Amino acid sequence: MTDTAVQASTVPSPLPAVIDELWEQRADLTPTSIKAQDLVVAAVDMIDAGQCRVAWPDADTGAVLVDERAKRAILLAFRLLPMVQSQVGDFRYHDRVPLTARLEGVRAVAGSIVRWGAYVAPGAVLMPSFVNIGAYVGSGTMVDTWATVGSCAQIGKNVHLAGGVGVGGVLEPPNAVPVVIEDDAFIGSRCMVVDGARVRTGAVLGAGTILTKTSHVIDVQTGAELPPGEAPAWSVCVGGTRMRRFDGGEYGLPCVLVLRRLDEGSAHDKTALNDILRDHGVSA
Repeated sequence: MTDTAVQASTVPSPLPAVIDELWEQRADLTPTSIKAQDLVVAAVDMIDAGQCRVAWPDADTGAVLVDERAKRAILLAFRLLPMVQSQVGDFRYHDRVPLTARLEGVRAVAGSIVRWGAYVAPGAVLMPSFVNIGAYVGSGTMVDTWATVGSCAQIGKNVHLAGGVGVGGVLEPPNAVPVVIEDDAFIGSRCMVVDGARVRTGAVLGAGTILTKTSHVIDVQTGAELPPGEAPAWSVCVGGTRMRRFDGGEYGLPCVLVLRRLDEGSAHDKTALNDILRDHGVSA
């Protein structure tokens, strides 16, 4: 996964260069550093408004580009912002990071939580769920009940994160590649996509699949090992095991199996997907 990432130093950032200067001085910064606090709040506000992203797939190369400066701004916010009490209705909070005030055009059902510094595009739907700072959620995406979008995770357009999905967060080190789930993907119930893993465009993960950046990915039709930590574009994937022999015996280690390739650009037919998955004892 990391070999397809372009380091942030090569990616122009819309955030001011003073963020890098503050990063070098971070050991001396506290919530009493008001000027620094104002600069960092303005930077994270740009991420909150969708004017800046922590990471994104490059349309030409397919690499994941990381804006290291954006991550630094978020990490500086945790150092510079004081703990404060806030309240929404009967619910009380005590945190350094408030909730976002920008959800225009988003259907946010009661119980959905979006922290400041996360961007959710108009047209997205949030069931009772959690979206952490630095995350990006594209238009037309459904974050279903009890799903979690971790810090700096990048979710594309028209994605479905089904109930209980856990998308891991990656904040440190600043140049680390976060989880990226590209457009039109379907992530089945209780899946875990963590540690900088990537789900390519149109891919489907069957319920309970665990994908990390080091997961072995195997095409069951050919037996070929595919790039680790990536669900291929327009494929149907499930969790599986591969047998490995050790000194103490033979044991099954987790992997991801690619069951089927889908036509590129095809709409996901839930009934057809369930038929594919149920043939292998899995559901969506």
